[in-house]
Amino acid sequence: MIEKSSQKTYTNAFTSLTALFFMWGFMTVLNDILIPYMKGVFDLNHTKAMLIQFAFFGAYFIGSVIYFTLSVIYGDPINRIGYKKGIITGLLLSGIGSLLFYPAAQFHLYGFFLSALFVLGLGFTLLQIAANPYMAILGPEKSASSRLNLAQGFNSLGTTIGPVIGGYLIFKYFGDAAGSDAVKIPYIFFALIFLLMAGVIKATKLPRFTNPEETQTGFGALKFRQLVFGMIAIFMYVGGEVSIGSMMISYLGLDEISGLTEVEASKYVAIYWGGQMIGRFLGAVSLSKMENKLLKYSTMIAIPLLAFLVIAMVTNLETALIYGVFLLVNLGAFLMGKSLPNRTLYLFAMINMVLLLIALTNTGAIALWAIIAIGLFNSIMWSNIFTLAIAGLGKYTSQGSSLLVMMILGGAILPLFQGMIADGYGVHLSFIVPVFSYLYIAFYGINGYKPSKIIA
Repeated sequence: MIEKSSQKTYTNAFTSLTALFFMWGFMTVLNDILIPYMKGVFDLNHTKAMLIQFAFFGAYFIGSVIYFTLSVIYGDPINRIGYKKGIITGLLLSGIGSLLFYPAAQFHLYGFFLSALFVLGLGFTLLQIAANPYMAILGPEKSASSRLNLAQGFNSLGTTIGPVIGGYLIFKYFGDAAGSDAVKIPYIFFALIFLLMAGVIKATKLPRFTNPEETQTGFGALKFRQLVFGMIAIFMYVGGEVSIGSMMISYLGLDEISGLTEVEASKYVAIYWGGQMIGRFLGAVSLSKMENKLLKYSTMIAIPLLAFLVIAMVTNLETALIYGVFLLVNLGAFLMGKSLPNRTLYLFAMINMVLLLIALTNTGAIALWAIIAIGLFNSIMWSNIFTLAIAGLGKYTSQGSSLLVMMILGGAILPLFQGMIADGYGVHLSFIVPVFSYLYIAFYGINGYKPSKIIA
């Protein structure tokens, strides 16, 4: 239950949280730039370079295990301290992790960088545990998927801008710095932003979520079928998404694909993540309970049209026309989804499997665009899986959220596995790994989401 608050308070809360979603999207995708950068600086193979994702997303698992253990023994920590304090603590940890990049560069130690990423990941863990369910409960449950998709749209704005800015700063502007010094100034700047955001959140009045039921200890959340299957779905989704993004610069650099340089490839990485932004804003409209159908469908048409025009202006007409085909497919899939989160989820998962199979069996522009287009259909997966998984959990919502965030572990495991496949059989063939991710997600959208208690 949320205490009575004015509409202005709700608006301020939503605005503050969307800024938060933007920032952690921006920072997370910078790992895709760090991987090829550190690979060159420390002369790493693909597997060792993927330890960047292992350290960062492994922190989600460790942090969530700690959180879940505390909730089992003492009751849910977020229910005790409140979402606001949880978010502030997460921001402070994220700031500390960013600051640690300076001594890591100073000593030029790869292990130190991994430690800094681990601390940064711990901060993001707490942010994810607190902010996602808070955004979901900040209004009616029926529109939770729409609301979270809108917030995730701003998260994707960060992931779209991140590769461009990060690629420019690390490979070009500070690219001539000795050793690993190119990351010093950028990450000090990011640390200051996190600390500033902590101050802004502290000063912002957020509606307080209160649970009328007594805080419970134990493993209550694990009684729910939709949550248990949803945990695996989150593991597969994050693992598949991160695997693709992490390997993309190396993939686009292959002679049989496009032979792009790292700076050129980072622009396509931005289009990949930009597809998520487009899809999430479209999903926010599609999955909303907007009563005016004419306005709803007009807005759904306007979003991909605007995206087409922007891409045409920043790239060229040929690129926009190619991407426009996928924009139309994306819009068609949303219409086929009929505003149902589970139906839209499995349709998108099936399309991504087809795109991966096209990429695996082709080369050149066909393979390139098949991979880039996956971002459009990744768009609503996190939001839809998350809201379907915590639906009906009641007093176990935050505990369930910690379990879902724990499964971001997929972003640590699957990229590492894909790195090993790339080292052994080639970068191109390594894209077989995320196929299995989307196969499971399709199952979750068809059957796994159905709510019931495993244990009475």
